[in-house]
Amino acid sequence: MKKSSKSRLTVKQMAEFPGQRLFDRIARAVCRAGTLPAKELYEAWEVARRVRRRYRGGRVLDLACGHGLLAHIMLLLDDSSPSALAVDTAIPPNAGKLSETILSAWPRLRGRIHYHTASIESLELSPEDVVVSSHACGKLTDCIIDRAIQGGARLAVLPCCHDLARSETGGLTGWIDGPLAVDVMRAMRLRHAGYRVVTQHIPGDITPKNRLLMGHR
Repeated sequence: MKKSSKSRLTVKQMAEFPGQRLFDRIARAVCRAGTLPAKELYEAWEVARRVRRRYRGGRVLDLACGHGLLAHIMLLLDDSSPSALAVDTAIPPNAGKLSETILSAWPRLRGRIHYHTASIESLELSPEDVVVSSHACGKLTDCIIDRAIQGGARLAVLPCCHDLARSETGGLTGWIDGPLAVDVMRAMRLRHAGYRVVTQHIPGDITPKNRLLMGHR
């Protein structure tokens, strides 16, 4: 099974994850829920484990969360975070099914993960928070960066669907491709706001949109 597969995981694929590692156990829960493709499972896992190597504790905010898998994995990787808030303007109807399947396997997460239908602009953030977002499309990534800077929060974004007409390229497209220019300017915006910037990649066999941008004050 390709890690980049957009086909929904179901109980038929549980045999692909036979081990007792945390990832295999999460993958089997996702299969039982039958709500997500392999691509989103691997993206969330690879983002979360890189973030948790650097940023421990704090409230987790999974912005443009979709089904909220990233929020769950962040708490599973670091139990010292008290809670996670999964925020989107429209939460998928079957997000609750995914959450309940994971909570059944890890009861300690009950009451600590909350879905919230709201705009990103309405959120109040603080320096203790950890803001994460996997593939917030186009300018939405810029909005998430701006809100994190305003609150002084720790940040990790995996951008996608770069909007070259609306996002800042810094005049760099004569040297580098447009999406990379946009992400370079995002990193510079964090630097100018007093953030220490960390740039990494998740594996390219999951997605070609694999640049992970992290930052902290």
